[in-house]
Amino acid sequence: MGFALAAQAAAMGADVCLVCGPVNQLTPPGIIRRIDVVSALQMLEVCQKEFETADITIMSAAVADFTPLHPSDRKIKKAAKSTLLQIELKPTTDILAELGSRKKPGQILVGFALETDNELGNAYKKLHTKNLDLIVLNSMNDKGAGFGTPTNKVSMISPKGKINTTPLLLKEEIAILILKQIIDNFPDNTTE
Repeated sequence: MGFALAAQAAAMGADVCLVCGPVNQLTPPGIIRRIDVVSALQMLEVCQKEFETADITIMSAAVADFTPLHPSDRKIKKAAKSTLLQIELKPTTDILAELGSRKKPGQILVGFALETDNELGNAYKKLHTKNLDLIVLNSMNDKGAGFGTPTNKVSMISPKGKINTTPLLLKEEIAILILKQIIDNFPDNTTE
């Protein structure tokens, strides 16, 4: 979804910086500056830097909530079949919340929520606790939506609770609808 958003924003004339984790996707055509990262910490650092000068930031990446407490720089070999491997995890920094806490007047911050239970309630809570201007809800319960498909179905939720739900469409079409929602709701930030 992030690549579709980057492609459509660039096609609309935006100066786009695409920050992405380890993926096998090519950079979409157009004037797009791409920054590849391999960890949640790297993504946090790059996003903090890029956010300083961004007018609109759309965070669609599904960043891991936890990371190993003691990462290994070597392969962990299999032991006897009866041996259980225990890996201690620590929470990663919530990049979206971190950016929301740094948001300056006039900046627009859009987040995504991938939910399976209490979808609207959880998305609405995330919208407010992370200081977002719009949240895009993906449901794991919608067939053909989310990861690994060329299609998606989303609900865009504003801070006042207005919900705009799309049908199942190609991700490029969903990207246009998300960008149109941003332009329609924040015209002063999108005309430069």
